[in-house]
Amino acid sequence: MSALEIAAILLAGLGAGAINSVVGSGTIITFSTLLAFGVPPVVANISNSLGVVPGSVTGAYGYRRELTGQRARVGRLLVASVLGGIVGAALLMLLPPGAFEAIVPALILLGVVLVILGPRLSEAVARRAEKRGDETGSDAGWVWPAVFGGAIYGGYFGAAQGVILMAMLGIGVQEPLQRLNGIKNVLVAAANLVAGIVFVVVSWVGWSEAEVDWLIVLLIGVGAFAGGLLGSSYGRKLPPNVLRAFIVVVGLAAVVAMLVT
Repeated sequence: MSALEIAAILLAGLGAGAINSVVGSGTIITFSTLLAFGVPPVVANISNSLGVVPGSVTGAYGYRRELTGQRARVGRLLVASVLGGIVGAALLMLLPPGAFEAIVPALILLGVVLVILGPRLSEAVARRAEKRGDETGSDAGWVWPAVFGGAIYGGYFGAAQGVILMAMLGIGVQEPLQRLNGIKNVLVAAANLVAGIVFVVVSWVGWSEAEVDWLIVLLIGVGAFAGGLLGSSYGRKLPPNVLRAFIVVVGLAAVVAMLVT
């Protein structure tokens, strides 16, 4: 690997970590960079999933104040994220190459639409909850299985997982957007980590020809670690409308990048 490639992957990891901590979709930067340098898609996907984990961890740490008082909710949703990440990783090992990537742009667009409609839909959910006498801040019943489904997506192909999660959480959980962002970072980190563990185990025992490129993991991980701290330091100060607009822009950019890659 040349010095130029090393520098480019480090910078891509930095950008991915920063964007992932704020909204998600930053993973498309690292994935596209690896493909541009000729890394096989499956190897790029697996190595990328492991590499971006430090960025999600530092992003969650940066949002630790927004996570205050949400321990029970995070713990409950973590179960869904871990299980979904395992299922998604298993699907990557079992399904034909390209089977899931074909619908990824549509899923990202769905997430963007949900982000745009999120405030109105959240108000509707809140009104229904008030009529039922639900407690303020309670989650809609479909949030847990939705997070499980989002984690399956993330375990298989993590780009824009954060956008989709933010859309679902914004509709089904009655909390400010910044507090939801903290939850999102924790859930994405968990899904990517368990998926990465599955990839490593499967490769180690020889059940699949898929391999982990540990140099790529290291480079992306170092960049994402710094990017997560940087993104969470500035992203958590953004007004909700600005953050929502940023989510939409990043989501649309991810779709365009995937269609032309």
